[in-house]
Amino acid sequence: MKAHVGVKDRKRIEGPRLGSVLLTGATGFVGMELLARFLERTDRHVFALVRGADDRAAAARMEHTLRSLFGIAHPYAERVTAVRGDITRPGLGLRGDGDGLARQVSEIVHGAASVSFELELKASRAINVQGTRWVVEFAERCRARGGLRRFSYISTAYVAGDHRGRFSEDDLDVGQSFRNAYEQSKFEAESLVARACRRLPITVLRPSIVVGERGSGWTASFNVLYWPLRAFARGAYPALPARRDAPVDVVPVDYVADAIFTLSQAPEAEGGTYHLTAGADATNVGELVELAAERFGRPAPRLIAPAVYRRVVHPLLVRASRDQRHRQALARSEVFFPYFAMGVVYDDRRSRVALHATGIGPTPLRRYFDQLVDFALAAEWGRRPIPRAGATEGAMPRLAGPPAQVPTPSARSAARR
Repeated sequence: MKAHVGVKDRKRIEGPRLGSVLLTGATGFVGMELLARFLERTDRHVFALVRGADDRAAAARMEHTLRSLFGIAHPYAERVTAVRGDITRPGLGLRGDGDGLARQVSEIVHGAASVSFELELKASRAINVQGTRWVVEFAERCRARGGLRRFSYISTAYVAGDHRGRFSEDDLDVGQSFRNAYEQSKFEAESLVARACRRLPITVLRPSIVVGERGSGWTASFNVLYWPLRAFARGAYPALPARRDAPVDVVPVDYVADAIFTLSQAPEAEGGTYHLTAGADATNVGELVELAAERFGRPAPRLIAPAVYRRVVHPLLVRASRDQRHRQALARSEVFFPYFAMGVVYDDRRSRVALHATGIGPTPLRRYFDQLVDFALAAEWGRRPIPRAGATEGAMPRLAGPPAQVPTPSARSAARR
């Protein structure tokens, strides 16, 4: 596999590789699945922007990703070029002026981001907002140098913030506030992208909570839903600040990647925004609690009005717990509590119409919840990573019982891909 391509290497990549794709975030969870689809479903060359101390380190990260996706004997080494760079640096931190790469790229999918709920706003903005600004600038260079067919930006449905009620694919700024710096920085980044729509052929994709594959349960990221599930399996939640009917919008990564790939290739999707959400198939807190209680053999936690829980119950539970791991789990869970009492419904009619003929769509969580837990337990909630190539459908064992230790939720989520 080739490493970073600089100015002196232009002759080697020009000509036969026109129409290449640039992926940011290709070593991340959703990015890996997108990389697999571009390699398996097209014959195009893929440039992957990868952070690394040097070219060799960037190439090694990409090779590790390819082996996780396809196994050791994969056939894609010659079709992927690891481009050492950093979205937080001017010019994406590319060596030279970047024109050699810009002339070859006709499509960009920008998925690199920090998904941490715990970063301060300044740090989140540096990655999610300023990083997006540098990618947009590079997209404009691609358009000027050789033509840009599409710039696909992976946003999040959580740009809706604390909005209550219907949030459509045409909505963005509806006067909402934000629960954390992640939501606010992604809102600001999407606003930046929206302003570039007059200059660039842009498609915006907004996934909700992304979990593992439906068939195998495979995931490379044990964030968001997985953290409270594991804490619950440990018995850390005798009570929760939640409304039973509050929606919990969860989508499997295979749906998200299929949808992004398909919409990024569809001419009619240019200029559109698409919710990649469960929509009418979304679960709610009550059903999620029942699924977890049945699977882990634990009593369902009592659901308490969020304001009462935060002021009275939660401090008492933390102080009363004799188990240090339980206290830590309760304390670290605070960042997720606002998501147990949401009142937003993501209207995904545009994406459903656009994808209807392809058969691509979400699935109710209850139909693949056991697969997610099976994989999470087999992978020890991320402590024993399992390659995607080794998690084929039907190959994961059915496991039961709580895990041994609860990890820090920020340990993996803070890293930008």
